[in-house]
Amino acid sequence: MESLALTIKELTKTYSNGFKALHGINLTIPHGDFFALLGPNGAGKSTTIGIITSLIKKTRGKINIYGIDIDKDFVTAKTHIGLVPQEINFNTFEPIHEIIVNQAGYYGVPRNIATPEAEKLLKKLGLWEKRRQFSRKLSGGMQRRLMVARALIHKPKLLILDEPTAGADVEVRRLMWDYLKFLNENGTTIILTTHYLEEAENLCKNIAIIDDGKILENSSMKNFLSQLKNEKFILYTESKISKEFVLKGHKFSVIDDNTIEVSISTESDINSLINELSNKGIKVKSLKNKTSRLEELFMRLVDKNGK
Repeated sequence: MESLALTIKELTKTYSNGFKALHGINLTIPHGDFFALLGPNGAGKSTTIGIITSLIKKTRGKINIYGIDIDKDFVTAKTHIGLVPQEINFNTFEPIHEIIVNQAGYYGVPRNIATPEAEKLLKKLGLWEKRRQFSRKLSGGMQRRLMVARALIHKPKLLILDEPTAGADVEVRRLMWDYLKFLNENGTTIILTTHYLEEAENLCKNIAIIDDGKILENSSMKNFLSQLKNEKFILYTESKISKEFVLKGHKFSVIDDNTIEVSISTESDINSLINELSNKGIKVKSLKNKTSRLEELFMRLVDKNGK
C-alpha cells in the first residue's frame, strides 16, 4: 500500500485572461487521511480539484496519485479517484440504480459485480427504496447522497468531495458525516472542501487553508486549533441579569436580560464559569459557542492575508 495518497508540487494555474489562480502550491496527503482543503470563494480550491481530476489543465507543476504521475498515466491514476463535484451533473431522467451501475461501466466494472455493489451503497445511503425512481424526483439532499454513491461504485482509494452537504438539511448532513467517517475508518482517503467549517472541524485530521491561490496554513487540525487562546460563548440564563452585573477576570457583554456573551481562555473550564454565575444567583439554562474554533481562526487568517 502506498503511504502517500496525493502529492502536489509547485502547482500553478494561469488562465488565458492572465488571472493567476494558483501560485505554486505544495501539498502532501498521506493514505488514510481525512483532509480539509478550505478557503473563501475564489481562493483556488475548485481549480486545484479540477486539475487533480483532469477537468482543468494546469500551467505547470507535478501531481502524483498513489505514486502515479497524472501526466504520464492519468487513465490508471483516475481509477483511484472518486469525485463528488459541487454541481448535480447526472442524467435526471435516468433511474437511480442505473446511474450507479452505468457509472461502474466507465471504470470497467462488469454489470454482474456492479449490481450488488450498487445495492450495498444505496442501502447504506438510504436510497435503496427509491432505486427505480428518476433522479430528478429526489430531494436536494438525496441527490447529494446519490452523487456520493456514484463516486464510490468503483471502490476508489481517494474520495474528493467538493461541498458535499451544500443545501442539505441537518439530518442529511449528519447522515453524510457518519457515512464519511465510516469510509475513512475503513481505509478511504478523503479530501473535503466545505463552507460549513463545523463540518471540517468535526471530521478532518489535517487541514490546508488556501487564499488567493496560496497555501496560508498546512497542519494537523489539532495543532491549528491550539493556536486559539480564547473562545467566545453565548450563555442563556433563567434569571434576569441586572445592569450592575460584573464578572471579574472575563471579557463579557450583556446582550439582553437573559443573554451574556463571554470570552474565556481555552485553558479555562467552562463549568467553573457556570458555577461562578450560579454563586451570583444566575442559573445558566443553555450555552453555545459564538462561532466554531475553526471558523474563528479561519477568519483571522484570511482577514490577515487580505490586508
